[in-house]
Amino acid sequence: MARRFRTPYQSEPFSVLATWARRLAVFAAVTALVSVIVVRFGFLEVRPALATFFGALACAGLSILAALAAFAAIWHNGSRGMGRIVVALLVNALVLAYPGYLAYKYRQLPAIHDITTDPIDPPRFEALARLRTGEGTNTAVYAGLYSAEQQRRAYPDIEPVSLDVPVRRAYEATLHLVTRRKWRIVDARPPQPPRQEGHIEAVARTPVMGLREDVVIRVLPDGDGSRIDIRSSSRHFESDLGSNAARIASLIDALNEIAEDNVAPAAPAKTQDKSQARTQAKGKR
Repeated sequence: MARRFRTPYQSEPFSVLATWARRLAVFAAVTALVSVIVVRFGFLEVRPALATFFGALACAGLSILAALAAFAAIWHNGSRGMGRIVVALLVNALVLAYPGYLAYKYRQLPAIHDITTDPIDPPRFEALARLRTGEGTNTAVYAGLYSAEQQRRAYPDIEPVSLDVPVRRAYEATLHLVTRRKWRIVDARPPQPPRQEGHIEAVARTPVMGLREDVVIRVLPDGDGSRIDIRSSSRHFESDLGSNAARIASLIDALNEIAEDNVAPAAPAKTQDKSQARTQAKGKR
């Protein structure tokens, strides 16, 4: 039997598995991107859109399996396709990186979705309560003492904010911070007699998927100063993966910076007063 020789124009064929690994990876990336856009801009309900996103993750997993099988086949028969395998693995890594990070956070953090600085008497949703009544939507009622205990263990720094400024000024500073963060303000009521309570309700979004999370802020007088309580709650799913606590902590830090700025200018003023007193004393002498 004569031996077959390949001509210079002939080469080993591409591995079919390598080709399918790349196709599945590209399909997974496109599907994941489309599902994120659909959720962020509200073209569909959240749960069907996220089901599509999880389908994209499943395609990425199949692509990885196909890439590994293709590598074994290429190692065995010498066919081409290593470049396609590398492309598939890189694309899959991009698709799975952020969900993998979220899965890690899900295992590390408690499965709670309602965070507040005052678990005993949390600020109440009023205007936003009407948006949290559909099927599959978390209730506007606070999750309760079990959630409060989980929050205390996971986020011990979430506490009320005390400012040495009048309640009206504290309300205006808080409203300014909410506006600067581009949260969509639904209700904003300045402090009015007799109770002098400021009330702000706004809708924030998660960074990537753009899931809506509701925020309510209560500003009350506290002696000569004021006290600010914040509550942030996810509309969907039992776990927020730490997003509400991070939002409240960021707002608390910004409010504390305002408190420090309010105290800082007092020192030079006192120094100036002392220097003027010394000048006047010298004049009298």
